Amino acid sequence: MKMTTYSHAVMVFALTLGWSLGWAQNVKITPLGSHAGEFCDRDRATIFEDPTGVRILYDAGQSVTGADDPRLGDVHVVLLSHAHGDHIGDRKMAALNAGTCEKPDTVSAAPNSTTAEIAAAKNAAVVMVADLGVFIGKKVEKIRGKPTGACATTGGDTVVPLVAPCLATMQLGGKQTIKHSGASRAVEITTVFASHASNVPRELLTDPEKTNLAADNMSISLGPPTGFVVKFTNGLTVYLSGDTGLHSEMKTIVHDFHKANLAFLNLGQNAMPPDAAAYAVNELAQPTTVIASHPNEWVTADGKVRPNTRTKRFIDMVKGRPVYLSLSGKTMEFDGNAKCVAGC
Repeated sequence: MKMTTYSHAVMVFALTLGWSLGWAQNVKITPLGSHAGEFCDRDRATIFEDPTGVRILYDAGQSVTGADDPRLGDVHVVLLSHAHGDHIGDRKMAALNAGTCEKPDTVSAAPNSTTAEIAAAKNAAVVMVADLGVFIGKKVEKIRGKPTGACATTGGDTVVPLVAPCLATMQLGGKQTIKHSGASRAVEITTVFASHASNVPRELLTDPEKTNLAADNMSISLGPPTGFVVKFTNGLTVYLSGDTGLHSEMKTIVHDFHKANLAFLNLGQNAMPPDAAAYAVNELAQPTTVIASHPNEWVTADGKVRPNTRTKRFIDMVKGRPVYLSLSGKTMEFDGNAKCVAGC
């Protein structure tokens, strides 16, 4: 079919517009769990990749081998929701697939943490609440032997890739924007409320605080725990719940204000049991799509949900929307409307 000059110009304009707005591309989400193809007890770490190339690691935790984990690739941003050991990474995998899905084989990551190891090695922007970020920044400084400064900005954006790790911290409710060099739009990352705690493992502290706190079996809090809302350049808006119990801001802030259409929801009996998690999805956050994370149990065998798990009960109670599992190493792709278009 012969194309007129006018129709060709219209097509070029449409393709250019689609590229600039991110409409034509998808966000890639890849869980980095302890056992390939499964959803296991300690699984936390997840890579989010924007269509522009910005790559974000969320809660490195204990299911990676550290900065040398071959699954990481480039990491431009490190997010950390709170300081508990299974999120900051007081331990790391002895090797990929070591131990069992129910009880992975881990070794100590003290005194640095997997979060600090990865941020230092990958020259990543440390994006989290200020108290927690300063702590991680000091760990990064000790690893590199150089101070960890604040991230420089261009037009208000932190532009990646970076030549050195840096701090892009904020207070609860604050926002950071991360732009890939050459891209026209930035990824927006906002901290949101979480109902939990944020005490750092004593193993990651130095003396005299470490010894003093041990006498009373205590630790210290590194600021408020948070979740995140991440707005990607294709329109996908992801609610990263962090560890949290039910709270009203899932409705007022996450749903009403941010209009998050994908919820990456942390499960776990001590904060978000199945009935509460289902209520958070069905009545409060009301996302289009859900990804289950942070199970605190052995969920799958051969990639399929095991019966009589808390995760299975949660899935059964969710109404009118798909729930996907964080299967390790399996990349899912989502369009701007939170529809899974590949890998689910």
